[in-house]
Amino acid sequence: MSNVTIGAPAPDFTLPASGADKPEVSLSDYLGRKIILYFYPKNNTTACTKESCDFRDAEPDFRNANAIVLGISTDGVKSHGNFRAKHSLPFPLLSDTEHKVAELYGVWQLKKLYGREYMGVVRSTFLIDEKGRLVKEWRGVKVAGHAEAVLASLN
Repeated sequence: MSNVTIGAPAPDFTLPASGADKPEVSLSDYLGRKIILYFYPKNNTTACTKESCDFRDAEPDFRNANAIVLGISTDGVKSHGNFRAKHSLPFPLLSDTEHKVAELYGVWQLKKLYGREYMGVVRSTFLIDEKGRLVKEWRGVKVAGHAEAVLASLN
């Protein structure tokens, strides 16, 4: 169940962070900027690495559009730190180990892989405006071309 609605304020939260100015960040810390909030399943997996690197490569363009990229997964802060360093990611990664924020945004769902069912993060991205309102969402994201599509939606 999602607590997010297009046009409504995005739910605020506070999470431990790697690569931020402080050890914990809140969504509200970034009011006044557009926020690209992307949820991904796991550090150092093929698709998640590709998605993160695509956002990395587009980061100067996001910055020029007054937008910040924030990645969220259920990995811990240490794992995020290693992932950021390995791939030179210039934006914060937030650690949602209890998947509370993933649940809040409706991306913690039943998944199936090779006949096995389990709960996990469904790759999703949310665009939040300078006033903290949700303006666009992408759910069940396919990685190819996604960062470019998010960037195009800022104009």
